[in-house]
This record gives sequence, C-alpha cells and structure tokens, in this order.
Amino acid sequence: MRRTRHAIVLAAVATLIPAACSSVSKQQTSGTGLSGDPGNCITVDMAVSPEKVTLLTDLANTFNNSSTKANGKCIFVRPARKASGGAAQLLIDGWPDPANNGPRPVIWSPAASGWGAVVNEKSAKNLAPAGTPFMLTPLVIAMPKPMADALGYPAKPIGFSDIVALASNPAGWASYGHPEWGAFKLGKTNPNFSTSGLNFTVAEYYAATGKTRGLTLEDLKRPEVVDFAKNVEQSVVHYGDTTLTFLNNWYKADQRGNALTYVSAVAVEEKSVIDYNSGNPDGILDPGETPRPPRDPLVAIYPKEGTLFSDNPFIILNADWVTADQRAAAKLFQDFVQTAENQQKVLQFGFRPNNPAVAIGEPITAKNGLDPNQPQSELEVPDSKVLVGVLDAWAQQRKDAKVLLVLDVSGSMGDPVGDKGQTKLDLAIQAAVNSLDKFKNSDEVGLWIFSTGLDSSGATHLELVPTAPMSQNREKLRSAIRAQRPLNATPLYSVTTAAYLAARDRFDPTKINAVVFLTDGQNDDGNVDDDRQQYDEMIKTLSSGSEGVDSKSVRVFTISYGAGADTSTLKAIAEATTAAYYDASNPATIDQVFTNVVSNF
Repeated sequence: MRRTRHAIVLAAVATLIPAACSSVSKQQTSGTGLSGDPGNCITVDMAVSPEKVTLLTDLANTFNNSSTKANGKCIFVRPARKASGGAAQLLIDGWPDPANNGPRPVIWSPAASGWGAVVNEKSAKNLAPAGTPFMLTPLVIAMPKPMADALGYPAKPIGFSDIVALASNPAGWASYGHPEWGAFKLGKTNPNFSTSGLNFTVAEYYAATGKTRGLTLEDLKRPEVVDFAKNVEQSVVHYGDTTLTFLNNWYKADQRGNALTYVSAVAVEEKSVIDYNSGNPDGILDPGETPRPPRDPLVAIYPKEGTLFSDNPFIILNADWVTADQRAAAKLFQDFVQTAENQQKVLQFGFRPNNPAVAIGEPITAKNGLDPNQPQSELEVPDSKVLVGVLDAWAQQRKDAKVLLVLDVSGSMGDPVGDKGQTKLDLAIQAAVNSLDKFKNSDEVGLWIFSTGLDSSGATHLELVPTAPMSQNREKLRSAIRAQRPLNATPLYSVTTAAYLAARDRFDPTKINAVVFLTDGQNDDGNVDDDRQQYDEMIKTLSSGSEGVDSKSVRVFTISYGAGADTSTLKAIAEATTAAYYDASNPATIDQVFTNVVSNF
C-alpha cells in the first residue's frame, strides 16, 4: 500500500503551532513547553489535534530559534491543542470568543483531512483547502494480547464482521473458551469530535457494504447496512469524546488486574498502542511520572476489510483573520516539518513519516504490538456529502443512552461570574439546556437537583423529572432546569451514592447507563465528623459496580465547576466508575464542557 499520499483519510482538527523567533531570549511559555516570546515577529497560531502537540511544539521551538524569515520578518509559531471535531465546529461557527476558545488559527492540523471536507460542506465555504499531510497513522482495533490470541490473531485476520459476530453472540467470550471475560465490549469515540471515531464509523459502513471505495448516500440507507451498523454500535460501552478516556481507564484497570473485563477493544490510532504499551497511555509524561508497562499489552488489529489513515494535514486557512505575512510564514513552517531530519522525529514519536526518504522502523515494530507491513487494504475517504451523511446516520443508529443529570443548586452556585450580571447557576442552566438537543428522542434522561434542606423533611436531593424517553421529556427538562435557584449547602458524598444506586436500580442492559454530576463545592452536609467514613463508603459503593463480568456498569461523569469544587473527589468518583472527569474551573467554559460530557452518550 502507499505510505505517502496527499489526500487520504479523514481529517482531525488541527491546532495552531506557536513558535518563537531567533531574536527573542528563551523562556518557557506557561503550560505549552514553548520557548520564547513572539515579540514583533509574525505570529502563526496553530490548532493541532492533541496527540501531536508535543511533537509540533518541539519542532516549533527549533524553527522559532532559527534565522528563518518571511518577508524580512522573524516568525513565531505557536501550537495549541484542540480536538479535531471541536476545532471543526469552531471554524464552522467563525471561531467565536478567542479568549476562551483560544486564538484564531492560521494553520489547522486536525488528525485527518476529512475534517476539512466536513468544515467546507457545513460552512458552504472553501475555508479549509486541501492541506499537505504531515505524518501518517492508521486506524486500528486495539485489543489486549490475551484476547487477540483467543481470536487467533495474527494468523487469522480479524475484521468488523468478527466484531459483529462476537458482539451479537449471547455467550460472548465464552464462545472462545473465556467466560470470565464476559460479553464483548467495544470502546469507541464520538465521530463528531474524534478522528478515530469518525474513521471507525466510515470503515464500519464500508465493511457493511463490502466496498473499499465509492461509499454513497444510498449505501448508508440500505437495510442490511443499517442493521450491521446497529449491531456494531450495540457492543459499545459508551462513546468518549477522546480515546484518552478509554486508554487511561484501561491502564488503571490493568494495574488492578481487571483490564480484560473493562473493555475488549478500542478503536484508536496506531500511535496510541505504542504509548499504552510503554506505560504512557495518554502520550504525555507529567513531571516525575515514571512509565510502567501494562500487565497485558495491547496489539494492533488492522481490520481485514481495510482501514483509513490519519494524515495530519497542515491546512493554511482561507479565513479573513489570516494575513499575507502569516500565510507566507505558515508555508515556511510547513516546508520545515517535511525535511528528512524532522520526519525522523515524526518516527521517534510513533507516527509514520510522510517523507519517503525516511524508512519505517522503531518504534513501529512487532515487539510494540504493531505490524509495519499492515494495513494491506486502504479505504477511500468518501466525498464531503457522504462524510456528513455518515455523521447523520450514526446519530440515529448509535446505541441509546439512559442518563441521570444531577445538578448542584447550593448557595455558592449564586456567585456572580463575568461582568454581565450572571451567576454560576445561570451559566450552568444555559449549558444544561443546550445539551438537551444533543440527545436523540429514544435516549432516556432524568433530572435531580441537590442541596441541603430542599423540603420540610430535610431532603438533600429531589427528582424533578423522572427518567423517560426524550420524546416525552425534552420540554419538561428544559422547564425544570430553567426554574432552578441557588439554595443551601452541598451534600456531595451522600447524593453521589444515592444517584449511582438509583441508576443501577433502573439499569437497562441495552443502553449506555450513566450519571452526569455537576457541582461547584466540597462536601458540606453538616456532618463534618463522619466525612471520611462517608467518602470511603461512597468510593467502595461506586467501585463495586465495575467488578465482575455481568455487573451493572453505571458510569458517573463528573464536572468540577468553578474554582471551589473538590476536584480530587470528583476525579476519584469518575475513576471508581471507569468514567471521565471534566474541568470547568472557568465557568465561562461550561457550555463546551457539557458538550464534551454529552458526547459520551
């Protein structure tokens, strides 16, 4: 197959890369690892997908400290991480509110080129012209080695048809002699946000049609294609906004010795398998962090029906905020990253080089669970109308969700934010109401509020809207959420436990069962003396639900809202239920955070 191409797979949202110029003294730019200050240089902001921000920051530092100039001026490239789907939507919307969304990019480098096609189709503008691929990484199905061995891999090719058969088999892994592993569970990201999710969904539809190219809108409507896609989606444990949610939870489960019952397979890019097997599942080493290889390493399964590549294009945007000087400077940085020396760095970071002069080698090797000679079959990226059609079809065929929203209405939610006379609760209400449109009619959603002294009996939570299909509940939820006002204290521990147990009591094995828990405070229920005991009992209860192969898996997705929230406890709650924690310490970001949370369903 071809290793180098200029219009291959689905694109992910690119992040603008910050650079410093040679005339500026070195100093670390806070939080980015970038040296220097732009001074009077031409600033080239980049929006880049998270998996390559470290690499591009490294390259930007080298470039910025060179003598390269554009139109006689020094250049400062400044990369910032931005998820592919999130950046795509910002571009469609005109990149509003740079103060909170980040500076408007000159270069967008999503994970794959398909995202540019989606932006152009939805915006009806040629905002994202064809970009130059920076590096390549194929979509794979990552699976713990014992599970892959049980399926006969690599001697026996594995594909989507095998996943459908295993996911549809009531015996699950028992059909392969391993009843202790339970049902087949697939981890998949939301294709509206994640390149892995988008590529996987496209490949899923190709597998259903038996094609490797020429996918059409008519194909997506064929009854057998719809049934195939629904069968794949039914095996999903939940949809993440990024693959890091799955990889981090998988790694933590592995350290406890129960990785094989958390999830059976996750659709990721090949590079993620390298990071996971090195003991660095999120690809980012924090200061003082020592990688520890997992007990059960992953192997990369290259689907026999074919797969797609993420080509990580450099897209110099046709946007009214991009100047001629910035365009010229961006082109120079684009040429810089394509040199053989810098493409060798691409390989060191676990990606496949785009420069044919650089041979594929370590770390893309069998010892890291990879096969440099795969994939043997590459799928064609559909045209822009079909890509949008895939997203529309998935929205109807994805697995249904059953979600309990739990909203903090304690007194501190009345604290003012910004200069528009709004409170934290005002912003949270608007974000929660906006998120309701992201659920489909067959999803079931309910609403609790919590604070102390909610009624004459001293209740700490109230069920305002019982869980029911959104076809019945959407307007009820909007009305109930909008009616909230800040009240008293914050019974964090007891309400978390109660909400979790209530969701387990109403567990539906055909749906994604979850709790979304938003709070701005610490546990404050008037019983200071038994705080430690309450905390321990809460974590024990939450953790017990993830044990065993037939457990009722209810995940609690937590939102830490404002500067005063108990982030460590909220992280522990999410970890105990193999869910995800979201940081909205800046209340102005709550709308985007809610969008990210709901993308799990």
